[in-house]
Amino acid sequence: MKKKDITSPEALATTARAPVVVIMGHIDHGKSTLLSYIRKSNKPLNEAGGITQHISAYEVEHTNKEGKKHNITFIDTPGHEAFGGIRKRGAHVADVAVLVVSAEDGVKPQTLDALKSIKNSETPYIVAINKIDKPGADIDKTKQSLTENEIYIEGYGGDVPVVAISSKSGEGIPDLLDMITLVAELGELKGDPNILGSGVVIESNRDIKKGISATCLIQNGKIEKGMFVVSGVSISPIRIMENYLGKPINDATFSSPVKIIGWDELPIVGDAFQAFQNQKEAREAVGVEKEKRASEVSTSKNTEVNENMYYIPLVIKADTGSSLEAVLSEIKKLSTDRVDTKVLSAGIGPIGESDVRLADGTEKAILIGFNVKVDAPAKALADRNAIEIEIFDIIYKMNEWLKETLTNRTPKQKVTEVQGRAKILKIFSHVKDRQILGGRVDKGAISLGSEVRILRRDAEIGMGKIRELQRQKNETKEVAEGREFGAMIASSVEIAPGDYVESFIVKYE
Repeated sequence: MKKKDITSPEALATTARAPVVVIMGHIDHGKSTLLSYIRKSNKPLNEAGGITQHISAYEVEHTNKEGKKHNITFIDTPGHEAFGGIRKRGAHVADVAVLVVSAEDGVKPQTLDALKSIKNSETPYIVAINKIDKPGADIDKTKQSLTENEIYIEGYGGDVPVVAISSKSGEGIPDLLDMITLVAELGELKGDPNILGSGVVIESNRDIKKGISATCLIQNGKIEKGMFVVSGVSISPIRIMENYLGKPINDATFSSPVKIIGWDELPIVGDAFQAFQNQKEAREAVGVEKEKRASEVSTSKNTEVNENMYYIPLVIKADTGSSLEAVLSEIKKLSTDRVDTKVLSAGIGPIGESDVRLADGTEKAILIGFNVKVDAPAKALADRNAIEIEIFDIIYKMNEWLKETLTNRTPKQKVTEVQGRAKILKIFSHVKDRQILGGRVDKGAISLGSEVRILRRDAEIGMGKIRELQRQKNETKEVAEGREFGAMIASSVEIAPGDYVESFIVKYE
């Protein structure tokens, strides 16, 4: 295949291509169930706790009412807020978005977050009102909820297509697929099968047996065995390529999700990829990217550490690139004005001995694993060196644990609380560091045994302690606001009439 410039006149797109559709919406509104029904499969998707936690891509064939067949590629995106970055990427690579809203719950915060991603990417979208078979379903109320949140559907002052469906029974789903193909046809989607393939990495992971793999969505052109693909500074020969069913294939073209196995480095989820005819051209592209990144690093100064902040060091391992992104996103949200996390390392794959050794450095980091296992030698080493390892398979449980850990490890802060302020009226005697004086409490109260700050013209000149305290020549433990008193204050500073003393206590919170 002769390499062509994608921008040249002879490389203009000439062939209709299948739409790429992203399913988005609030958690538990039925996105994955919908996709399972469309795929005509009862097999559960890759979920934990009922939450989709990766991007998955599937190809289906839909036959419309006229008997015409249409291919559609679906991308399933997580609904949990921690996976917001993944959802945004899903919208950016899709031609059509389906915003799923429950007929029971109506619009929820993550519905609006998903909508924002769709609108920012200027992706045409369809609203699917799901769960219409539920006892608490109210389609009209849900449509009103959409309007109240400025989602203007057809029949309610807008032009956004809306379809009522049940992802469990399948009611309305053929209508939804018809609407998807109609919206796609209006977009006049085209591709050129004669140019070198390009697209986006939508998932990546590291397998002990297979090595590094990446799921790539081809947006234009064609890729085939014998070529090389580059994404960022990662490169892979196309020797092992699978379709969405995991079956080996020799070639693929636009709108198809493919898994390419054999990368030298883990590609970053969301990065573009480009195919090359030979290794030399691919290596040159990697070299250009490395030089670019080195230049960016040299001009960046974002490694400053706040000396007043307490940092909890972490070593992070996740099963896929999108999971890792979500974990890091959650961790960033947890910082406060007093405590923050410091990620020493973040990677893909099981927790190994090298991760434990890194955590066992001078800072004693916590090892956090998401959907990964711990190698037996690594666990033994961690046990010997008392390195904490925490494994999670649900993002919000990890989030809750991290919040509690940061709270428990936040160092106590010294807080000075002023109890009272008194003006010194007269000095009766002064022997060494003991001064007997009279005064009046202007604010709060002063008490026997309390520490005091000595102020002169609002400037602190020293510290002292109330050793004796009297009220009308009778010993007392406390003198309230507005009352005069006599006191013995121990201080190395000579106190004068007109000075003020502030009594205070020190607390740790």
